[in-house]
Amino acid sequence: MEGASNGGMLYHEVQESKLCAVHCVNTVLQGPFFSEFDLAALASDLDRSERQVMLEGRVPAASSGDFLTEESHNVSLDGDFSIQVLQKALEVWDLQVIPLNCPIAEPAQIDPELENAFICHLHDHWFCIRKVNGEWYNFDSLYAAPEHLSKFYLSAYLDSLKGFGWSIFIVRGNFPKECPISSSDSSN
Repeated sequence: MEGASNGGMLYHEVQESKLCAVHCVNTVLQGPFFSEFDLAALASDLDRSERQVMLEGRVPAASSGDFLTEESHNVSLDGDFSIQVLQKALEVWDLQVIPLNCPIAEPAQIDPELENAFICHLHDHWFCIRKVNGEWYNFDSLYAAPEHLSKFYLSAYLDSLKGFGWSIFIVRGNFPKECPISSSDSSN
């Protein structure tokens, strides 16, 4: 799919608190599909599953002690979510999140134009670069509006991010075709 059928509009969320992971997932999907409560529930489920694996003894006791006593490895107290949470959220829509430096991502390393979306992460900030209706946009929630990226600049921009230490992930699959946008939400 080239872009969401939302009347030709771009869906963009502006940074609120430290909810950039929520904004990132929603701009990948091009609609208000997830809230911070949805991602927190996914983080809690992941934490529960990870603790269960530790308790079942699949990990040596010495290395599991700190893990079992800590609050969460999937969401920080200030709201930063792990890549596993973003992956789980996008799996709901049958989308895969693949590290750009992974061997199966090699074609995207050579020609990122072949893809439809990228997720970028550094320290505690997430944002999405997405193709909508054949055009590329940077949906960084720190920006007031999406920033258009030329096809030439896309490759250079991704290379620049990699050079500064950003983790970059490809999002592949069948993106939602319909967005749950009401007329009151369309100002986003």
